Amino acid sequence: QLRPVESGGGLVQPGGSLKLSCATSRDTLRRYPVGWFRQAPGKEREGVSCISAGGTTTNYADAVKGRFTISRDNAKNTIYLQITNLTPGDTAVYHCAVDRTPFSPTCTLTNANGRYSDWGQGTQVTVSS
Repeated sequence: QLRPVESGGGLVQPGGSLKLSCATSRDTLRRYPVGWFRQAPGKEREGVSCISAGGTTTNYADAVKGRFTISRDNAKNTIYLQITNLTPGDTAVYHCAVDRTPFSPTCTLTNANGRYSDWGQGTQVTVSS
């Protein structure tokens, strides 16, 4: 299975916005949920958003609701994470990952039992003035 590839990170000022991309395959987008996770220095990795196979269900961590929006472009085989009103607390490496539970109508923000098995290299988001 091809690993997803993230892009779009960078250095932004507080209050700014970024749109992260997760490039994957047509088959992955059709069959499997995809999640976005982040890991800040010295902190555990946390799930921030996910989208189900087919794109019918999305979930968000409480800490990001109202600021993060997950979406997909089937023509480009890409999952996006739009982040607005960035704060220094959003500074982290952001990874997307594929949950190899085929045709799941839901998605989860946890990686229980290693269900997210294909991880990208990550993209760095730094929020600083």
